[in-house]
Amino acid sequence: MDDRKLMVLRAIVTDYVQTREPVGSKALVERHQLDVSPATIRNDMAVLEDEGYLIQPHTSAGRIPTDKGYRLFVDRLTTIKPLSGAERRAITTFLAGAADIDDIVHRTVRLLAQLTQQVALVQYPAARSTTIRHVELVSLHPDRVLVILIDSTGRIDQRTLILPVHTDAELDGWRDRLNRAVIGLTPSMAGESLTKLSEELVEDPARASIIIDAVHAMLVADPSSAVVVAGVPNLTRYGAAYETAIGPVLEALEEQVVLLRLLGDAVAEHPGDVAVRIGQENPYVSLRGTSLVASGYGPSEAWATLGVVGPTYMDYPSTIAAVRAVARYVGRFLAEG
Repeated sequence: MDDRKLMVLRAIVTDYVQTREPVGSKALVERHQLDVSPATIRNDMAVLEDEGYLIQPHTSAGRIPTDKGYRLFVDRLTTIKPLSGAERRAITTFLAGAADIDDIVHRTVRLLAQLTQQVALVQYPAARSTTIRHVELVSLHPDRVLVILIDSTGRIDQRTLILPVHTDAELDGWRDRLNRAVIGLTPSMAGESLTKLSEELVEDPARASIIIDAVHAMLVADPSSAVVVAGVPNLTRYGAAYETAIGPVLEALEEQVVLLRLLGDAVAEHPGDVAVRIGQENPYVSLRGTSLVASGYGPSEAWATLGVVGPTYMDYPSTIAAVRAVARYVGRFLAEG
């Protein structure tokens, strides 16, 4: 393909993303000051259509890009827009106040949705070397106790259990036992230690089981299997042309397994870079009217994925830049923390 046809394709993608209207040859020449006649551009557009990069929605209309056209645009024609100084400062400021891993993840997904105006997805970091920092027991009611588990990443998990007629002295004793058993251990090692503890406590096995089982359940919960979603209302801003796709997309966004595989598979194909899956390249039928832009983030010991989902006619240069920048900033933030 010669340079002029590539230039025409780039101009059509750019205009269609901005206007969401089919692009005609005369408008293309005027907007982009192309030094050729509209007739020449029409011929180029016809060739691009024959080769599958453009389609004509109806007779006498202009052209719009196909998935194949967007793929060529992303692979060969996209110039990544650098983030402005204000956007970079917004990222650092937004993340600077994060208190723990939950706060980091939720701040990140909101930030990504705001920057891209798409649906943002952020997986919890899979901290392979996480250790237990502290277990706390707090009396809420004469028969209810709040169990709090804090790990080395700052993640806080809490559950309420029923423990009839407990005293502060009893809770203090259990707090000491539990912390001696699990502090400094990985979740799997801590689980084994709790099993041994339960075998040693024979004076009241039923009561011991209530407390130990609650802590054990918190240890085996894997936060990296969770994907946080934000920006779903952004889907509605794409108008009537996208309305029929919203229902299936919303259903897919509710499936955690789908989101984990979607992000993981895309990032695995492009390690260390931003991955872009366009339309029919998505393995899930309900998402084939969308594009995914995704990246890995975080240090090797706490690695995860993030990305955005939106219509195939998204602003790829800006979206790729935002995903790349947020992934790098969050990764640096986690490493420093």
